[in-house]
Amino acid sequence: MHTLLRRYGHTGEPLACVPLTEGLLNRGYRLTTTRGRFFLKHHLDGDHAAIARRHGVTLRLAALGLPVAPPVADEEGSTVTVLDGRCYALHPWVEGRHRGGGELTRAQSRRLGTLLGRVHTCLETICREETRGGAWEGREGPWTGPGGAGPAGQGPDASADPQDTYALIEELLALVRRRPRDSFDELAEHRLIERRALLERHAHRRPGAAPARGWVHGDFHPLNLLYRGGEPAAIVDWDRLGVQPRAEEAVRAAVIFFLRPDGTLDLAKIRSYARAYRRASGAGPAELAAAVHRVWWERLNDFWMLSWRYQLGDHRADPGFPASAALSVWWTRAYEAVRDAFTD
Repeated sequence: MHTLLRRYGHTGEPLACVPLTEGLLNRGYRLTTTRGRFFLKHHLDGDHAAIARRHGVTLRLAALGLPVAPPVADEEGSTVTVLDGRCYALHPWVEGRHRGGGELTRAQSRRLGTLLGRVHTCLETICREETRGGAWEGREGPWTGPGGAGPAGQGPDASADPQDTYALIEELLALVRRRPRDSFDELAEHRLIERRALLERHAHRRPGAAPARGWVHGDFHPLNLLYRGGEPAAIVDWDRLGVQPRAEEAVRAAVIFFLRPDGTLDLAKIRSYARAYRRASGAGPAELAAAVHRVWWERLNDFWMLSWRYQLGDHRADPGFPASAALSVWWTRAYEAVRDAFTD
C-alpha cells in the first residue's frame, strides 16, 4: 500500500484498508489515509489501455456535469497504477447510499430517467469523438449478461434460443433433484417447470433484429448508483461500458429499480421514468417497445441466478431469485401494460 500511494504523492500515508466488494470484474476497498478517504479498485481484467480509456470517458462526463467519481491521477498523470502485473485505480470516496425504486418518489423516478438519458447522449458524443480521434480502439464490446457470457455461438445482440433454454432447464432440474431439498430447491423446481411451459407457449414470439445501438454504461442498476439525500451523487462501476441496444439498458435498469418484492413492477413510476428517458435521449416509443419485448424475452430465458447456485456453487444471488422468477410470469400476463408504461 505504501508503494502504491507513493505514486500519487498527495494522498498521505495509509491508515486502514477495508475490503468492500469481491466481484467478477474488480475488487474494491475503502482506503483511509492521513489525507482522507479513497476508493481503491483492483481491476481483475488487467487491461491497462481499456481501463485508461474508460477513465478518460468518466473524466469527460464529469466535465459535462454528470455525477461520476473520476479516478485520481498520479504524479505522472496516469489514472492506472500497475503493481506486480495488477492494475489499480484510486477514486475519491463518495459519501452516499444505494436506493431502490421503492424509495424513490415519482419525481425522483423522472430524474432517474433523465439522468440515464443524459448518460446515453453524452456517451454517444464523447465516444464518437474518441473513435474519430483514434484514441478508442473499439474493443469494448456490448453487454453480455450477468455472468459475462453471451449466448453460445450467437452474435452479441442475438436473442436467446428457446432450444438452448430447454436444455439448460433440464440440466438445472437434474441438479436440483439430486441434492437434499430445502424450500429454495422446491421453489426452483416449481419455477423451472413453470418457465418451460411458458416458453413452449410463447416460443413463436422470439425477437428479431435489435433496436438502435449506442454507447451505454452497461450495468446501470441501484448498486451502481449512489445517492446523497434525494439526489444521485455518483454513477460508479464503468467496467461494462460499451455498445449495445441503448433502449434495452433503459428497460433493464427500470426492471431492476422498480421490481417489487412480490415480482411485480411499479408501472406508475416506470411511466414517469420512461417519459423522462425518452425526452432526454431522443428515443421514440417504437424503440422502447422493441426493447421491452427483447428484455421480456431475455428474462423469460434467463436462469443465471440458478446457474450460479447449482452449477457454480455461488449463493450470492439467492435472495433475489423469488422476485426475479415471479417477474417473468407476471410480466407475461401483463405484457401490454408493461409495454404501455414504457411507451405512453
